Amino acid sequence: MLSGIARTILSAALCASPAWAAAEGGGGDRPWLDATRTPQERAALVVAAMTDEEKLRLLQGDTELDANGTGVNACVGHISGIARLGLPSLCMGDGPAGVGNGMKGVTQFPAPVMGAATFDRALMQAYGQALGTEHAGKGRNVVLAPTINIIRTPKWGRLAETLSEDPYLAGQLGSAITAGIQSVGVIATPKHFVANNQEWLRLGDGPAYAATDALVPERALHEIYFPAFESVVKSARAGSIMCAYNRVNGRYACENPATLGQLKTWGFDGFVVADWYFAHRSTVAAVKAGLDISMPGGVSPFGFAEFYGVKELKAARARGAIIEADIDGMVARIVTPMFRLGLVDRPVTGNANADVRDPAHLALSERIAEEGTVLLRNARGILPLRPGRVASVAVIGDDAGANVQTSERYGGFVKTEDIGGVRAPLDALKAALGPRVTVRYARGTLGIAPLPAMPASAFHDLTARYYASPDWSGQPVVTRKEATIDYAEAGPKAGVAGLPALWSARWTARFIPRRAGTYRFSLNGGGEMALTIDGQRVVTIPKQSFRLVTHGTVWLDAGKPVALDLAYSNAPTLSANEVRLGWQAPDSTLIDEAVAAAKQAQVAVVFVADHVSEGADRTDLRLPGDQDALIEAVAAANPNTVVVLHTVGPVLMPWRDKVAGILAAWYPGEQAADAIAALLTGKANPSGKLPVTFPADETHGPTDQPARYPGIGTTARYDEGILVGYRWYDAKRIAPLYPFGHGLSYTTFGYSSLTLVRDGQGWTVRVNVRNTGRVAGDEVAQLYVAMPAAAGEPPRQLKGFARVSLPPGEAATVSFPLASRDLSYWDEAAKDWRMAKGTYRIAVGASSRDIRLVRDFDPAR
Repeated sequence: MLSGIARTILSAALCASPAWAAAEGGGGDRPWLDATRTPQERAALVVAAMTDEEKLRLLQGDTELDANGTGVNACVGHISGIARLGLPSLCMGDGPAGVGNGMKGVTQFPAPVMGAATFDRALMQAYGQALGTEHAGKGRNVVLAPTINIIRTPKWGRLAETLSEDPYLAGQLGSAITAGIQSVGVIATPKHFVANNQEWLRLGDGPAYAATDALVPERALHEIYFPAFESVVKSARAGSIMCAYNRVNGRYACENPATLGQLKTWGFDGFVVADWYFAHRSTVAAVKAGLDISMPGGVSPFGFAEFYGVKELKAARARGAIIEADIDGMVARIVTPMFRLGLVDRPVTGNANADVRDPAHLALSERIAEEGTVLLRNARGILPLRPGRVASVAVIGDDAGANVQTSERYGGFVKTEDIGGVRAPLDALKAALGPRVTVRYARGTLGIAPLPAMPASAFHDLTARYYASPDWSGQPVVTRKEATIDYAEAGPKAGVAGLPALWSARWTARFIPRRAGTYRFSLNGGGEMALTIDGQRVVTIPKQSFRLVTHGTVWLDAGKPVALDLAYSNAPTLSANEVRLGWQAPDSTLIDEAVAAAKQAQVAVVFVADHVSEGADRTDLRLPGDQDALIEAVAAANPNTVVVLHTVGPVLMPWRDKVAGILAAWYPGEQAADAIAALLTGKANPSGKLPVTFPADETHGPTDQPARYPGIGTTARYDEGILVGYRWYDAKRIAPLYPFGHGLSYTTFGYSSLTLVRDGQGWTVRVNVRNTGRVAGDEVAQLYVAMPAAAGEPPRQLKGFARVSLPPGEAATVSFPLASRDLSYWDEAAKDWRMAKGTYRIAVGASSRDIRLVRDFDPAR
C-alpha cells in the first residue's frame, strides 16, 4: 500500500502533468508521449526528435543544484530536462537509510545491514517504497540506492550501508528494496558496480588518485560479486546502475567492458551513472564500455579533465573514435527507464523544503529496528526484563543517553541533527519498565565522541614540521613550536607559507604522565594520521576520504617521560584538513560509578557503540575507547549483565562468556530507543539473523593477508576466490564467534517433515516449522545447498530463506523454490553455468551452523 505522502504525490502529478495529458490524447506531434507505446518505442522516437546539443547535454550531470531557489540543495546530481520534448530533469540524491545530503523533515531509517538482518523481503520492499516516497516528496526522481556490494571484510567502512556477505541474500533483499523504490515512479540506482569492497584507496591519494585495483578471478565475479546486481536487473528491473571508483582486473569500473558488458547479457535497459568525481576517467573508453552519465560533470575540483562535455564528445566523434550510434544508444538508455517507470507521464512534484515525515514511516523504521536486532546470547534466560520478574535495573553507557549511535555521521546517511535529535534508550527503557522497577543510570565512559583536546600543559617542547609533500619526504618547509594539536576546519597549515595543495606534517613532543594507568587518546579529522607513543602505534586514522574519529589506549607509568609523535597527510582526504588530538588521563570515576550501579541492581544493561562511516575502513574490530574495559568491570560486579551493541557490524567480544545477554542492534535509526526498550522488556520478540559472520579474531577470514586486504600498493588480490564470509569459515573448518544466519528468540522452534519435489524445470523444498515455546515469535528458516565435490564449491551455500510468524504451539509449512541455477557453479573454461554430476545435499536450519534437517538427492534422477 502507498503511504499518504505517496498518494498525494502521484495524485498531484496525474492532475498537473501536461505530458500525461498529451499521452492521453495519443501524443499529437509528440508521439513519444503516447503512453500506449512501449518504453523502447517511445525512447527511439524522442531520441530521433532531439538536436545534437540536447543529446550531448543529457550525458553530463551538474553539481549540487538549488532547484527551488531557497538555498536548499535538492539534487546531489542533476541532468537538465528538455521542456520542448516533455522530458523532466533528473534529480539524483542519496541515501541508503533515508533522504540524505542534509535534507530536513525526513525519516532516519535503520542502516541497511539491519534491514538485511530481518531476512524479510516484504519488509524491505515496504522500506524501499517509503524511501522512494520521501525522495519524491523532496523533488528527487533518482534514488542513489540500494548499496548491494558484498561484505568481503568486516573492516569495510561501508558495511552498514550494504546488505550481506552472501550474494543470494544481497540479491533477494536488494531486489525487494529496488522494486519498492521504483513502485512510486522514481528510478532506483543499485551500486557500486562492481567489486567495491573496501574504502582503503577507493579513490587513491592525490594528486593522481589511483584507486584500488581489485584482481578478482572470473569465477568469483560470477558467483560472489555479480549475482546481486544480476538480481536487481532481472527481478526488479532497476532503471539505473552506478559504476564504482575502483579498478577491476586492471580497468576502472566505469570504463571496463568486461564488467559493464555483463549488464547487457542480463537484459538491462537503463543507464549507467558514474560515481561522483572520481569514477569517470576517460571519454572514448567509457563510451565504448557502456557508461552513460558522467557525474557530477564539468571540470573536477580534484584535477580531472572534462570527459563528457559537449566539446570533448564532439571532438571524439569528429575523429571517429565514437560514432553517432554510440551517442544515440547512451541517450536511449537514459530515457527508456524514464518512460518505463513513469517519470515522463507522472513527474514528481515534490519540494526540497517539504516535510515528508510520515507516522507510517516512523512505525516502519521501528519495525525494521525490532525485526533486525539479533539476540546473540541469552544465558539463563536473562531476557526479557519484565516487571515482577526484575525489580531493579542499572542502565550503563554513554550510548544509553542522548549520544546513542543511530546512524552514520558522514556519507549519504540521514544525520541525527537533521531530524532534531533522538530519544535516549534510558528514557524509553524507564517508561517500558514502569514505576515498579528501579532504574539507575551511570555513564561509565566518555563514549566514542572526540575526547577533550590534550592541553598545552601536557606537552614538553611540542614541535611541528610541515612538508611540501604528502608523504613527509624532503626537508620541512617550516619548523615551529606550537602549543596544542587542536586545529579546526581551517587546518593547521593556516599561517604556514610555502605549502602546496597536498602536504604533510609531523608533531613531536615529550610527555610526562602524572599518574600510572591507561591513557585514552583520540584523533579527529580528515586525512591520514598516526599517533605513536614511545614507538607504539596507539591510534590510526587510515587513508580515508572523510572526517573520522578514532580512539586508542596505552598504559603509561607515572613520571616516566615518553616520546609522542603524530604524523598527518591530507593526500587521501576530501574533507577539511582538521586535526585534533584528544585525551583522557587515567580516572576510574566513571567506571567505578557504573560498577556501583551494577552492584545495586538485579540486572545491568550496558550500551556500547562505535562510529564507522563511508570513507574509511576500521583498523581493528575492537570496541573503541574503554568500552571493553567497562563491560568487563560491570560483568565482574554483576553476572546478570546484558550488552547492547550499536555498531556497524561485527566486533570482537573478549567479555562474551562473562555476560548473560548480547544484542546486536546495529545503527537502528531514529526509533532506536523505543525498539530496544520493546525488545528488552519482551513487548517485541527478537527475530533478526546475522547477514554477516562475526569472527572470533582478526587473524582468520578471506582477507587474512595484506595482499588480499587492504592490498599491497594499489593492488588487492581476491585470491580467496569464492570463499567469502561463512563460505571461508566452513571450508577451513574454523569456528566463528557467531555464524552467518545466527539469531536467538524468546521462544524455540522445531523443524520436521523435509520434502523435495520436482516442480517443472526446478524443485520445491518444503519443511514444517513449529513454535515449541511459550510466546509468539518469528523464525527465519534457511535453506543451504551442498554440491558434489567435483563442483569445487564451499560446503554449503544459502539458496533460500522464509520468515514465518507463529503463535505458541502453532506450525506452518514453508517452501523454498530451487532452480537449476541454484545448483550450478561457474565453469571458467566453458564460460557458463554448469551442474556437477553426483549427489547434492539440501539442508534446512536456523543458521549456517545450526542445521536441523538434511536430504541428499541426484538432480539427474
